[in-house]
Amino acid sequence: MNIWIIGCGDIGQRASALYNNQSPLQNSEKQGGWASTQGNIQGIVQSEASKLACEQANIQATQIDLDKPYHFSNNQFNDTYIFYFAPPPSIGKTDPRLANFLKIIADQPNRIVLISTTGVYGDSKGEWIDENTPPRPKVDRAHRRLSAEQSLQSWAKQHNKEYMILRVPGIYAQDRLPLSRLKKGLAVVNSKEAGWTNRIHADDLAQACKAAMHCEQSNQIINITDGNPSSMTDYFNQVADYAKLPRPPQISMKEAEEALSEGMVSYLKESRRIKNDKMLNILAITLKYPTLASALNK
Repeated sequence: MNIWIIGCGDIGQRASALYNNQSPLQNSEKQGGWASTQGNIQGIVQSEASKLACEQANIQATQIDLDKPYHFSNNQFNDTYIFYFAPPPSIGKTDPRLANFLKIIADQPNRIVLISTTGVYGDSKGEWIDENTPPRPKVDRAHRRLSAEQSLQSWAKQHNKEYMILRVPGIYAQDRLPLSRLKKGLAVVNSKEAGWTNRIHADDLAQACKAAMHCEQSNQIINITDGNPSSMTDYFNQVADYAKLPRPPQISMKEAEEALSEGMVSYLKESRRIKNDKMLNILAITLKYPTLASALNK
């Protein structure tokens, strides 16, 4: 397989590593629950540091600024499979970055797997939701992700190609914990006012991405979460206990609006619990870390 990872950062490198080992893809009779899939993997990155990190991970990487004029060689993406992990721009309500990429590659790839965000659902007041819940993005960053989803769906329909959209919540791993924030003693919203948040371990997201690429089904939107939501306060408390740091002080939501960043407050004001039944049924992966505690206590 000729595989490209656009935006080959941490998750891209974790996904790439899975192609060098046997890994569970689908628990189907046809595949026997296991597949050893080798791939000729190449990446596109924006920074020199990311390029170096890819090369250290044995990924051939090309440094390209997707927001500046660029071109690819003829048929460079013909008969390829693309993981698109590059985020949208940091401003606006659309994602011209992905729209332009899709225009350039035209009908060459066979399938594109896109990482989106569960933020497109907006605030569900803590109710359980699934993929049938209509998107109601509240903030610009969620609008940009929904724009990316729509661009990919339009591309697939126009060229009769396949896509998989993975809606992802907060990503964590042992090397992606908010230790710096905890060491600074920054406050969190008190438990009574804190809404529900969802998360997925980076390794589980990587295996979900690979499973989505090789899944017999296509043109699906799938929530990627461990299915065990909790409050942001509980998350910080568990991480603090794991790192043997003081638990963060708690403040009211009103105080948070004055003390915390606008981005953090916008996260805190959205509350939702996200089901992962579709992920477990269609991608048929077994989560390595079904709870935060299972990762921290490893």
